Amino acid sequence: MNDKRKVLGRGLDSLLPGRSAPAIGIATAEQPGLSGREISLDLIDSNPYQTRRRMNEQALQELAESIRATGVVQPIVVRPIGSGRFQLVAGERRWLASKLAEKTTIPAVVREISNEQAMEMTIIENLQREDLNPVEQARAFERLSREFGLTQEQIASRTGKDRASIANFIRLLKLPEQVQELMENGTLTSGHGKALCGLLGFPDELARAAAEVVGKSLSVRQTEELVSRIINPEQKQPSPPQAKPVDPNVREAARTLEQALGVKVEILDRKGKGKIILKYGSLEDFDRIVEVLSQG
Repeated sequence: MNDKRKVLGRGLDSLLPGRSAPAIGIATAEQPGLSGREISLDLIDSNPYQTRRRMNEQALQELAESIRATGVVQPIVVRPIGSGRFQLVAGERRWLASKLAEKTTIPAVVREISNEQAMEMTIIENLQREDLNPVEQARAFERLSREFGLTQEQIASRTGKDRASIANFIRLLKLPEQVQELMENGTLTSGHGKALCGLLGFPDELARAAAEVVGKSLSVRQTEELVSRIINPEQKQPSPPQAKPVDPNVREAARTLEQALGVKVEILDRKGKGKIILKYGSLEDFDRIVEVLSQG
């Protein structure tokens, strides 16, 4: 495990294009590691450590159009896996968009890196892009913990997240698959998921609560209140505010005006100061009120 931790400690700085580590047989004389050689797309295999499961198809098509017009600006990162083939490490969107653009080759930087380094680069690159959905982020954190034995504090240090957020994300993976799917497709947010985690000990109630949240388009705050009511059904609900008593003289004055004007009248009085509100339902009512008041 110590060896793994040392490998992880190198981070992305020494592995991504434009950083300090030398490339394998592809560096230019002026800027080692910045330029990539053209590699056939048919020789590149997908990344087995990819965390992201969903891709914005429209954005991918737009990138493909850009690549078709101007080419790939930043090379992808691959590693050799034998028999003249390579495995994608970083740059999946560029790789997929190049295929859509019907390119035959793509600029790539080749790195001799281990499985552990490849996984860390993939996960952290995606986390730093901040385009993963909550469940994909949770799986990324969980994988760093499970396959590298990293603590939440160590994951926080490597990803720039705070430890509490990492714990909350990992907890989302305890939710039922149906609820995780709702977070993956954007129906529910991570805030909704965090609130619903309060019902992990009540699977039937959790399923019903998730359906209610979706059906009523509840906010995160409303979801928290729903969960609280389910957990503590005996909890006393706040009583509705009591209407303030109306002075009998004010009430009689409002009634007199309503009879004279033929519209609903509301008088708001506070120690001799306030306002009179006339509520009309049509232009005819409005004209009549103006005429009556104009005549004094």
